Amino acid sequence: MEPSALKAGSMQEDGFGVQPRRVADLGRVPSLQRSSSSLCRGRSRRSQYAFSSCEKQENLSSWIPENIKKKECMYFVESSKLSDAGKVVCECGYTREQHLEEAIRPQAFQGNEWDPKKHVQEMPTDAFGDIVFTGLSQKVGKYVRLSQDTPSSVTYQLMTQHWGLDVPNLLISVTGGAKDFNMKPRLKSVFRRGLVKVAQTTGAWIITGGSHTGVMKQVGEAVRDFSLSSSCSEGEVVTIGIATWGTVHNREGLVHPLGGFPAEYIMDEEGQGHLTCLDSNHSHFILVDDGTHGRYGVEIPLRSKLEKFISEQTKERGGVAIKIPIVCVVLEGGPGTLHTIYNAITHGTPCVVVEGSGRVADVIAQVAGLPISEITIALIQQKLAVFFQEMFETFTEGTIVEWTKKIQDIVRRRQLLTIFREGKDGQQDVDVAILQALLKASRSHDHFGHENWDHQLKLAVAWNRVDIARSEIFTDERQWKPSELHPMMTAALISNKPEFVKLFLENGLRLKEFVTWDTLLYLYKNLDPSCLFHCKLQKVLAEEPERVACAPALPAVQMHHVAQVLRELLGDSTQLLYPRPRSSDRPRLLLPVPHIKLNVQGVSLRSLYKRSSGQVAFTMDPVRDLLIWAIVQNRRELAEIIWAQSQDCIAAALACSKILKELSKEEEDTDSSEEMLALADQYELRAIGVFTECYRKDEERAQKLLTRVSEAWGKTTCLQLALEAKDMKFVSHGGIQAFLTKVWWGQLSVDNGLWRVILCMLAFPLLTTGLISFRDRRLQAVRGLARVRAFFNAPVVIFHLNILSYFSFLCLFAYVLMVDFQPSPSWCERLIYLWLFSLVCEELRQLLYDPDECGLVKMALLYFSDFWNKLDIAAILLFTAGLTLRLIPGLLYPGRIVLSLDFIMFCLRLMHIFTISKTLGPKIIIVKRMMKDVFFFLFLLAVWVVSFGVAKQAILIHNESRVDWIFRGVVYQSYLTIFGQMPAYIDGVNFSLDQCSPNGTDPYKPKCPESDATRHRPIFPEWLTVILLCLYLLFTNILLLNLLIAMFNYTFQQVQEHTDQIWKFQRHDLIEEYQGRPPAPPPFILLSHLHLFIKRVILKIPAKRHKQLKNKLEKNEEAALLSWEIYLKENYLQNQQYQQKQRTEQKIHDISNRVDTMVDLLEMDRLKGSGSMEQRLASLERQVAQTARALHWVVKTLRDSGFSSDEGAPSLASQPSSEGQDPELDSRQKAEDLGDAHHVNARHLLYPNSPIVRFPVPNEKVPWETEFLIYDPPFYSAERKDKDLVDPVGNALDPLSGITYNAVDGPTDRRSFHGSYAVQDGFPLNPMGRTGLRGRGALCCFGPNHTLQPVVTRWRRNQDGAICWRSIKKVLEVLVVKHDLAEHWALPGGSREPGETLPRKLKQVLQREFWPSFENLLLQGTEVYKGYVDDPRNTDNAWIETVAVSVHFPDQSDVELKRLNSHLHACDPGMSVRWQVVDKRISLYANHKAILQKVATLFGAYY
Repeated sequence: MEPSALKAGSMQEDGFGVQPRRVADLGRVPSLQRSSSSLCRGRSRRSQYAFSSCEKQENLSSWIPENIKKKECMYFVESSKLSDAGKVVCECGYTREQHLEEAIRPQAFQGNEWDPKKHVQEMPTDAFGDIVFTGLSQKVGKYVRLSQDTPSSVTYQLMTQHWGLDVPNLLISVTGGAKDFNMKPRLKSVFRRGLVKVAQTTGAWIITGGSHTGVMKQVGEAVRDFSLSSSCSEGEVVTIGIATWGTVHNREGLVHPLGGFPAEYIMDEEGQGHLTCLDSNHSHFILVDDGTHGRYGVEIPLRSKLEKFISEQTKERGGVAIKIPIVCVVLEGGPGTLHTIYNAITHGTPCVVVEGSGRVADVIAQVAGLPISEITIALIQQKLAVFFQEMFETFTEGTIVEWTKKIQDIVRRRQLLTIFREGKDGQQDVDVAILQALLKASRSHDHFGHENWDHQLKLAVAWNRVDIARSEIFTDERQWKPSELHPMMTAALISNKPEFVKLFLENGLRLKEFVTWDTLLYLYKNLDPSCLFHCKLQKVLAEEPERVACAPALPAVQMHHVAQVLRELLGDSTQLLYPRPRSSDRPRLLLPVPHIKLNVQGVSLRSLYKRSSGQVAFTMDPVRDLLIWAIVQNRRELAEIIWAQSQDCIAAALACSKILKELSKEEEDTDSSEEMLALADQYELRAIGVFTECYRKDEERAQKLLTRVSEAWGKTTCLQLALEAKDMKFVSHGGIQAFLTKVWWGQLSVDNGLWRVILCMLAFPLLTTGLISFRDRRLQAVRGLARVRAFFNAPVVIFHLNILSYFSFLCLFAYVLMVDFQPSPSWCERLIYLWLFSLVCEELRQLLYDPDECGLVKMALLYFSDFWNKLDIAAILLFTAGLTLRLIPGLLYPGRIVLSLDFIMFCLRLMHIFTISKTLGPKIIIVKRMMKDVFFFLFLLAVWVVSFGVAKQAILIHNESRVDWIFRGVVYQSYLTIFGQMPAYIDGVNFSLDQCSPNGTDPYKPKCPESDATRHRPIFPEWLTVILLCLYLLFTNILLLNLLIAMFNYTFQQVQEHTDQIWKFQRHDLIEEYQGRPPAPPPFILLSHLHLFIKRVILKIPAKRHKQLKNKLEKNEEAALLSWEIYLKENYLQNQQYQQKQRTEQKIHDISNRVDTMVDLLEMDRLKGSGSMEQRLASLERQVAQTARALHWVVKTLRDSGFSSDEGAPSLASQPSSEGQDPELDSRQKAEDLGDAHHVNARHLLYPNSPIVRFPVPNEKVPWETEFLIYDPPFYSAERKDKDLVDPVGNALDPLSGITYNAVDGPTDRRSFHGSYAVQDGFPLNPMGRTGLRGRGALCCFGPNHTLQPVVTRWRRNQDGAICWRSIKKVLEVLVVKHDLAEHWALPGGSREPGETLPRKLKQVLQREFWPSFENLLLQGTEVYKGYVDDPRNTDNAWIETVAVSVHFPDQSDVELKRLNSHLHACDPGMSVRWQVVDKRISLYANHKAILQKVATLFGAYY
């Protein structure tokens, strides 16, 4: 602790703490799975767990007091110290008034002294809820006061379930100086930016001490700067402050027994005294209470346990399950911070130390690049004098020795230590340094081969940092197989991480191999629950006919369910994309995947790609399947990447447009609906862009793309998809219109004038002349029936023949109605009946025409969806009704009336014919749109007409009983008034009794208004009726009529802009209608219908769609066409990228980026140059000093007249390592280990499985010959159950006097393989030097403890029995064992019972009958090592020595190997045994790894 700091060991300095060895609350909390989607996020209408704010507060108010406690002092014991205000306080630090009543009773205290374990009790917490900082930001945070003994599982449950925090992908524990300190402005900016960036991009939690001082303040200001500069959509950075409740200033405002919602907290830094204020920029606060006041460091154990607990949880997202990684970031700091770093490194937590922040951080950064042998006590003392100038005098010799030892241990594990040097060694951002530190630490973990790379890739995907993946994982060092990326690809898709999808595709992942039936099914099962498509899918499942009535749960999602929803979205013109599988047709998979554990909702993602048997069931078009999956979730970036991979890209773009437009109609969220429509327009433009490229290259092949039947999209065509999606821009494209024009003219040349066509229609013998030209040269050359047939089969000819026929029909119909309507039908009228019958037959043919075999119901729905078909049916039905009345003798006249009305409907049908006209067609569209405006206008007009009419009628007329005259007075006269026909008597001027009936008895006159019977003058209020009339005319004539004109004008302008597109779009329907219509016009069309009836009904010949609009190509032709389309799609994408780069905004952005990069490079070069110069100067100084000493030795030798000396000539100083490098476990690390020629594990400060702490022994003080005056190690000898087999406990010499060292002492061999060892004060001395602990520790006896390590190996073989090779070396397998409570696997050796040959551990996994055979194998084995073992259990007086014997089975058919495998059986249920591949990453104890490496070297095997 820092003696000069009041807050020594405060909330931040020791924030990481010592890992507890026995924690009772490390129960595993079920990990939470969350899906991500850009569609309908947070929509309450589909949320299953949506609570109101009040419900959440009530839930929190009931849950927290039941599960979370605080601590209160129950006994007031007066302390010798006074409070800051001079008041008497208790030993707990609180005044008498702050205690409970029962705590201040005289008889309350029992005992001699105050004991927190006895005198502090837990009770329900009274401080929790929301916190708002008065006078500062209005951001609402969360806080809770809890006991220091609160289980970590409860705290974690509070954070994730009740505070609603997402489970983090990363835990960042920031530690350092608790006091305010100064940082360079640039370094401060870089640190703040990088820290928040890594938290925001990876979804991390930042944990600090929570106070408004020191490093916590730096973190808070970084979060504040981020929140001010970012938008709400970027999300909040979760910053959790864990502080001591008793050190928080103004904490009284946080006390609310029922919860503060919110509680107001006042920051008062001036009056805080030795307390601290909370930082307003943190989002959550955990205030740890131990019942005391003013004591810092209370939160350290709870924070350590909580961080350890969180790091053991599994985060499942997108199909990937990872343990939450943790990293410690260090700024500045004192002794407590060094202790924190040491504990973090000891427990395998990577640390990032920011150089330049001061004190401890700079001391470690200065020596991190040196070999361990050069980190001496003198060097550390020198560094402390530089960086701890104020408090250096307080450091004792023991403190400096302890610092040296800890720093040596920290630097020794370089794979966990990262030094961030701003601007040096290519480091620019703290976020990259943090993530690189985690990846570097994961490489040092005991994963082998691709498992280690898989683990790193899982971390990168979880963090969503594709930049880290590109620079650290996808390098030349590792060549990824496509199949190894499949699980990560699935995770990236589900988690909506398009950059990773692009990265995997760039690195060789093939979608055809990736997308299988089961993969696709798995993706659809993991749709976002808030997605609209997911809701539609659930409806389909709920309506599943196979669903068992008694089963409450919905059936599992299958692909045919998805197909039903997709057909609903794509339209009935498409067939099901995924047919319902037969019961015997279940596609299974067999794909090798990397050995990686990916668990999601109890289902192994790895098992998705691997099955015991079967064949791979690939889908027809994997790109299509992924594109649909992305589009239905409105994932813009993901869909864009996948569409770029598609082959049928025009159809895919049009289908996406259709799906998005249909989803937008049902989407309730306006923003999401607009996003969908915008994205649909983008895909329509992409389809236009690709088609334009194709049309420019080859018009004919481009038009083939329009009518090609696409098997992948439900046997539909691009043109049909565009029509279904109402993509008017696409259909109005010049190439498509040219194609439609070609279809319209049939085999005729488009260049023919319309007058020539009409002339040949009227005089067809002219066809034999050259008046009409044909596209086909053969027809052009032939003069005969073929030309006549080609002419009359052209849609344009059929259309004009039908126009002539229809006009003839209307003329004949009008003639009959006006001239020749006899009681008995004339021949003209009978001709009309025949004509109408032919029209009915044609409508029936259109209704029943089903070339795609959709079914009668769907064809009927399609038929009646057209307005003109409805008008045709209405006209025919009305004609039938009129004809029925006409044939009844007494109803001749009503029949004529009905037929007259029907004539109007037949005339309206002419509008459809004129839609083909480029002049009239757009105007008809405008009229149709205006009709809608008229209906809305009539509704408004009716309100005024009826209101005025009723009021007028009631004022003027008394009790009119005639309904017809009521209607006339209320509606008819009011309506005519609008057009200027004023009622004559409304103002009483032209009133006359001759024009009305006084009693209303005259049926031809209206009833007279209220009048004086004597004077015959009106008595109604004339002024009132005049005012009403004026107001009525004002609103109707001026307001409503002008409103109607304005509506017409708006509609005209709006439609006029798109009239051409709309006309071109609707033109297709007319062309398609006449392209499939019989050539003969009515009534001659009956002959065609008779011919058709014979073909379809009698001869059973199915209908076929004309190839011009739907053409199924041969496979080879289709493949060539699609390849051509893909090539031009790439051209289109390249052109789009080029145009994007040519935009002014993009150019400015690119130039800005380049300038920033150049500035950074120049700054980096400057810093690198200065740093390199400093290193070179320091190296030069050392070389000069060495040269001077060498010259001094030469001079002295010559002076003594000889060439020999007792002193050794000093060697030249070795060139130091360049600072900033973070070496892996490579050759350099091995060289340093050789220079570290002392036992390391035996000097670890924490003795295993005990609370004993060793005396710190730096490297230079290890040899017994080196003087170490302050060396005072503790004594420890553990008690063991087998007391008869161990030496006595205690440091008394009497029980140990009977021990004989350096000899065989009874059953115990106390001889050392290293020769005779020294015995001092009755205790043997470790031949390797000091360890920092006396006694025998946890070992059996003083002196050497002999063990046997059998190394049983065999060659690793593949399924064919061949030996596996790696790096041109054979691969070994070794027999290893593991206890459930152990952290690592181990060789099956160890200590032996007296008189026994086999170790106890080997006997636990080997059946008794095989023991003698194995003893013989050991005798035949090869001794690979004999000597001292660097074991953490070693002490100054007891150590382990071992003999390692190699037992190798070179042949897989070896009888002894088979017997060994058959007798391997773990007798202890907690013991496991297996064959493990030999690799340097093997999860084995370090001293066992060294032995295994010797065995691998012996056989020349891979290691």
